[in-house]
Amino acid sequence: MEALEEEEVQTPEDAISLTISDSLDNLDISEAEKQAFFESDESDFDWSSIDTSHLPSSYKTNSWQEEKLLQLADHFFRQYTHLCPDRKPLFLHPVNECGVQKFVSTTVRPTLLPYPDMYYWSGCASFVCDYLIMEPLKCPITPPSSLYSPTTILKYQRGNCFDFAVLLCSLLIGAGYDAYCVHGYATLEMCSLDQTQELCPRLRKPPEVPEEEDPNKYRIKYPLEPQSKFELQQKAKEKGTESAQEEETEEEVVMEVEKPKRDPLHGLRVHAWVLVLSGKRKVPETFFINPFTGNPHSTTDECFLGIESIWNHRNYWVNMQDCRRGCKQEKEEIDMSFEMPLSWVARIKVSCRGTEELEVKEWFKHREDLLYMREVNKQTQLITDHFRPGHPLLLKAHSYTSLEPETGHTVEFYHTARVDGLWKRFENATEMTEYFVGREDFLHMRHTEFGEREKKMEKAGGTAEANSRPIVQIKEYFHRNPEKPADEDIEERIFMVIDDIIQLTYHLELDDTIASQVVFCRVIGREKKEDEIFLSRENTVKYQPWSSEKHKNMLHLYNLLWQLRAEQKDLKQQVRDSEAEMLNILMVREDEEANIKLSVSIYSTAKREQEHEATVPEEEQKSSLEKESQHTGGEAESLTHGTTTTSTM
Repeated sequence: MEALEEEEVQTPEDAISLTISDSLDNLDISEAEKQAFFESDESDFDWSSIDTSHLPSSYKTNSWQEEKLLQLADHFFRQYTHLCPDRKPLFLHPVNECGVQKFVSTTVRPTLLPYPDMYYWSGCASFVCDYLIMEPLKCPITPPSSLYSPTTILKYQRGNCFDFAVLLCSLLIGAGYDAYCVHGYATLEMCSLDQTQELCPRLRKPPEVPEEEDPNKYRIKYPLEPQSKFELQQKAKEKGTESAQEEETEEEVVMEVEKPKRDPLHGLRVHAWVLVLSGKRKVPETFFINPFTGNPHSTTDECFLGIESIWNHRNYWVNMQDCRRGCKQEKEEIDMSFEMPLSWVARIKVSCRGTEELEVKEWFKHREDLLYMREVNKQTQLITDHFRPGHPLLLKAHSYTSLEPETGHTVEFYHTARVDGLWKRFENATEMTEYFVGREDFLHMRHTEFGEREKKMEKAGGTAEANSRPIVQIKEYFHRNPEKPADEDIEERIFMVIDDIIQLTYHLELDDTIASQVVFCRVIGREKKEDEIFLSRENTVKYQPWSSEKHKNMLHLYNLLWQLRAEQKDLKQQVRDSEAEMLNILMVREDEEANIKLSVSIYSTAKREQEHEATVPEEEQKSSLEKESQHTGGEAESLTHGTTTTSTM
């Protein structure tokens, strides 16, 4: 009762902090572990800032039936604490989003959503775990001080385990299941949604299908080339031994990387889940549902460590059994002497569009390809992979819809490790855009347009370049170089490869409004030769608002055109190199996804055991040498001393 009196005069946050501190002081844990409980469970979302002005009056006040129910609950709680002084406080009537106390049974709102998947428990469980964002409890060893309505939880798409359980229970009861919310205790992995110890769904073996009888088994089988059965058996044994060793090593690595840590709060962590009893909806056996994952569990699952109470929309039951044996208990029918008021929660509604997945994020650890996060846009099917520094191709991020070439790829690099300063490249079937940072020539973007390939069959033995995409145009953009005059500092240059036109646009001075340009055009009616440049006033267009005599000189323009021709040739080769690099990136990524490998630290237990086994023969050899040194004199003694020193280093 003292704890309840303190909660009446203090804020919920202060009461939670006091409860955590008092509980942790009784445990044998370090100060660093105590501090971690206060720092790790903070949510970025501010529930105190939500708008409650539009909510119905049932959210803000209690009817006379609800007031009577709260009085009965308080009377029951006083009897319970008197008879069971050592038990934890019950989760009876927390406040809702409007700060009004509501009995937990009236927060359950049975609802049948008009979607076929929601008629089955698996569809309801999948919807809740996929639609909501999990928030940990502020205090891991006490229930929350508030319980919001399922409508508010659906609106903001987030909540703790109690919010998940109440919403899921409401949907299951509406679908005709005999479902109950459970307040109890579970393991750290279940409370924190840690699934590293569970088998990946993609690695689960499909059910075995019985082989059909071969209709041709009675045909005559002609003997093949004779082979030695002994040699075949030996090869099979060698392959079996190698595969077994590889599987054993990989299993040891996984066990070492994902080995669970000691939990000082084992058996004290509060969790909420759903109980589904057998009988209704032809449920053959009673089972639990973890609302965070939507997975079913047996009632004897060791992840569930105890039950304090269960409730539905009609009644509330307290577990008076010993929880040392986990959750192995039975439900007894009790006559109700009080009719539960109707739920104060408004009708639960979920729009058809609201059930669609918009984005999925996946996080990875210990991958050899350094992939640590993947974002999938379910609307556009765009996948974005994020990599840590150190990838052989210097990848930072890769966005794609398919790993096929020229289907739209955006690749970001760790540009500080590249010589060319490239940090981003986009490529599809018709264009390629590259972005640069920190280049000495001040280049910051290059855009290339491609034409359609010629519709012809590639010759036998030909290279990929034989039918490469024709380069139509290359544009380059440069930042301002303060060491050059504006009329000599190029801002944009365009190489129209097919039309044989080169256009230069220069930077502006502070007082200028129109940029200067120089355009070199193809001479009409004259056949072009590879190493020939024909320059005249007809094929050179100059718009020069500045009065620079240098650009009026035809010899200067002639030399400039020679230089641009050489640079255009180099640019075309750089474009081809970029195309080849993109193809290589896609090949490497496809291989990495097909053969996912874990990176193993040199300090892992498996590695240390191997090194220990390798050093055992050396130690035996040292001891034998030491024995020989007692009989063979100084030369052997010096050899033994040298070996020991090397081993110590």
